[in-house]
Amino acid sequence: MPLDTLTTLFQHNRWANLRLLEQCAGLTDAQLDATLAGTYGSIRDTWQHLATAERSYLSRISTGQRYSRPKDAPPLTPAELKEALEASGAGLVEWAAKVQAGDTVAIEWGGSPRAVPKTILLTQAINHATEHRAQIMALMTQAGVQPPDLDGWTYLDVLEP
Repeated sequence: MPLDTLTTLFQHNRWANLRLLEQCAGLTDAQLDATLAGTYGSIRDTWQHLATAERSYLSRISTGQRYSRPKDAPPLTPAELKEALEASGAGLVEWAAKVQAGDTVAIEWGGSPRAVPKTILLTQAINHATEHRAQIMALMTQAGVQPPDLDGWTYLDVLEP
């Protein structure tokens, strides 16, 4: 069934996040905690950051409010990461089809509110996730683990086996 472009992009984003997270479940603690110059940090830290940021983008788009995890909250467990990425991924898919070109949300920007197009938040959500997945894949490669293919061609094969 043909879908609009944004819905397809966000379905791919959700699939890629979950596919990569699934492969990371088999990594050792040493592999999850290794770092590499030019990345956000360890695989573990990058997943925490990515999941929290994606929840925040969705919250801004859907409610106008920023999502923030308490600073003293323990790291999300692997099961909680999966649940968070499934939920935010599904929410972004839903909202990708609803957001109109003129929709904005007020965001604190440089000390004052700024009307930010929701389309920019959607753009940032895709860009942010793609960058961090690439960093996680580089860390996996450095650890001697072949990361999964997450490109559009592989996704097409999943959709149309």
